[in-house]
Amino acid sequence: MQIFYSGNIDGNTALFSREESGHCLRVLRMRKGDTLSFTDGLGNIYEGVITDDNPLSMVAAIRSVTHTGHRRYRLHLAVSPVKNDDRFEWLIEKAVETGIDEITPLICSRTEKKRIRRERLEGLILSAMKQSVKSYLPRLNDPVSFTELINASQPGKRLIACCEPGIERVFINSAFNPGEEVTILIGPEGDFTHEEISLAMQQDVIPVHLGPSRLRTETAGVLACCSVYLANI
Repeated sequence: MQIFYSGNIDGNTALFSREESGHCLRVLRMRKGDTLSFTDGLGNIYEGVITDDNPLSMVAAIRSVTHTGHRRYRLHLAVSPVKNDDRFEWLIEKAVETGIDEITPLICSRTEKKRIRRERLEGLILSAMKQSVKSYLPRLNDPVSFTELINASQPGKRLIACCEPGIERVFINSAFNPGEEVTILIGPEGDFTHEEISLAMQQDVIPVHLGPSRLRTETAGVLACCSVYLANI
């Protein structure tokens, strides 16, 4: 199923961005009168017919709409950016394909790269949502400091994946119940500092592990998302 995205829906008409229009009309060779499926990123799948095949701003008339409903859990991934952009982008892409609601770049004491390429990441998130035929567009937050995130009030269970010796940890799947809202903190290469882990525990964040292997940041992030996904099947 090929699915497109429109964030500009007014009544029974959907207007598409230059990127979506170009992909539909120039790459897939669709034309006026052709039918297509698209989402608004808010849980709705639309069926429509192209009424204007301008490759800069395609327009479609909506024929039907189906609300897909949200999956049974909500997942927020707060993860430290890594120095290699390609590896961080791979993590974001796979997290979206697996199923995620919110992504926060987390700036920790050992984070080497404190800025993100927001426009690039938003494009990857949109592409991964469409590729995996999902109807909810995950939110990408601005980077925040570890302290700011920990001290902010958040619903559900909060987990911190860490490798610090001497810290009592539980296996990630033992730290939450299916259907719960979960926030998972994934640290930078070199792990969270002892002070960061202690601060998190003071705020009732649960230390967890992902198994016996020492993982890269991006691998740990994907495995954490998969753990929540599989626990909710």
